Amino acid sequence: MSTVLVTGAARGLGLDFVKQYAARGWKVHACARSPEALKQVKGDIHAHKLEVTDYEAVKALAAGLKGEAIDVLICNAGVAGREAGDLGRIDPKVWRDTFEVNALAPLMMAEAFVDHVAASKDRKLIAISSRLGSITHNDGARYAYRASKTALNMEWKSLSKDTAGKGLICVVLHPGWVQTDMGGGSATLTIDQSVPAMVKVIDGLKSSDNGRFFNYDGAELPW
Repeated sequence: MSTVLVTGAARGLGLDFVKQYAARGWKVHACARSPEALKQVKGDIHAHKLEVTDYEAVKALAAGLKGEAIDVLICNAGVAGREAGDLGRIDPKVWRDTFEVNALAPLMMAEAFVDHVAASKDRKLIAISSRLGSITHNDGARYAYRASKTALNMEWKSLSKDTAGKGLICVVLHPGWVQTDMGGGSATLTIDQSVPAMVKVIDGLKSSDNGRFFNYDGAELPW
């Protein structure tokens, strides 16, 4: 049986990742601050109450799952940081909180679970990033969010180098502009269009994709 671990699993993209993998018969470790919503999903789901910025809790979860192979780890939890998005409105606390959740927390998850992923068959370490983290595509504003996702991208590139000897495939994915609480109702994609497409991309990843940045439809994005 294949196993996936998803953070931010109680709503939006994360919840649909749980549903997609559970429907395929995978064992799913679903991590969320409020995992109650996961009770409605059928399948081999193991819900874990987790605040991704509680690094002692992250380490404890990893220790509790010691010896278990995790084929795909999806670092999905994130925040928008809109209150620190525009020049003239930069709020240092919001900026720091945005970086904490979007950049540091995924790296701490990767550090805690790298051996679990390395012990699996698929060995895929995935971060849900954003096209807004691309320096090439930067058209201004969204300072905190853009910078946090650029930092996440850089971290994952480093991970791809540092874990190459373990055979991991480290990839960042842009889910598209999706109709979630974060994306808003004006977004151009539905969750049903984004997540199944990303799962298909994850399925198809091979060792030569290590350290790359992909759109939800599999197109490569510039850093």
